[in-house]
Amino acid sequence: MALAQQIAAHPTHRLVATARNSSKLTGLIPEAGSSDRVHLIDLDVTSDDAIVAAIDSALAKFGRIDVFVNNAGYGLMGDNESALTPEGKAKARRQLDTNLWGVTQLSLQAVRVFRDENPKTGQQGGVVLNVTSLGGFAGFPGTAFYHAAKFGVEGFTEGLSKEVRPEWNIHFCIIEPGGTRTNFASGSMDWFEPHPAYAAADTPTRILEGYIKDPNMQQTWTPVERVAKAMYQVVALAKTKSLPIRLPLTEGAWQVIKAEVASVDKELERVKPLSVSVEIDDANKAGQFLVDNYSN
Repeated sequence: MALAQQIAAHPTHRLVATARNSSKLTGLIPEAGSSDRVHLIDLDVTSDDAIVAAIDSALAKFGRIDVFVNNAGYGLMGDNESALTPEGKAKARRQLDTNLWGVTQLSLQAVRVFRDENPKTGQQGGVVLNVTSLGGFAGFPGTAFYHAAKFGVEGFTEGLSKEVRPEWNIHFCIIEPGGTRTNFASGSMDWFEPHPAYAAADTPTRILEGYIKDPNMQQTWTPVERVAKAMYQVVALAKTKSLPIRLPLTEGAWQVIKAEVASVDKELERVKPLSVSVEIDDANKAGQFLVDNYSN
């Protein structure tokens, strides 16, 4: 919403704002009721028909789309073993359908529009911002299905970015916010039913739940307008240089991802002897290689 408001406030920008019930956006984006630069569309990203209809509507209104921001998503937290129940399994599938599958379908539609539709109005190409999270790179207790979706978006985006031809002028950037003052924790979070095996207060998921639910802790998170401004700024880079494939936003996100990279590098060095031992043809030599090189 903060990003949409910033775009709509610019005197020459055009905005297509989507929501499952787009009428709710009218009061939040003042220009929606007074400017033909703002177009509101109903969109449920879990519906293929709704995705196609929304893109058709945007093209009919403006003739082209220059930037896709895939920001639809919500959290799912709790004891992931609860996904073994029918209700829990349905929650997990909804999480993946929204946070992963919807993003993949809109990203593919973006490539089609940038390559095939935009040249009809004079210029090929565009930018895709796929919003994941610091949880798209590092995993935490109690949110395994959320991470499955966000890790999936990151892998999909990275792979797709290497698939498109350079002359299509299509750019991708994964936005990885840290703690941001939105209603994500208070209003957009779904929860698994508690599992008795994880009831102890010192269970990692219970500890993280306490952090997420603490309103005082939420006040330490970054104002959403600053994150939106950074997203706006990174798009402008595409005019003169290649975009970063990943952009952590907030110092906390940068620090967590940096630490995760260092941890992975350390682990790779530790297991290197075992990793490369599979290249040794002689089993006896391989065994001795492990004795000589592998340490706990």
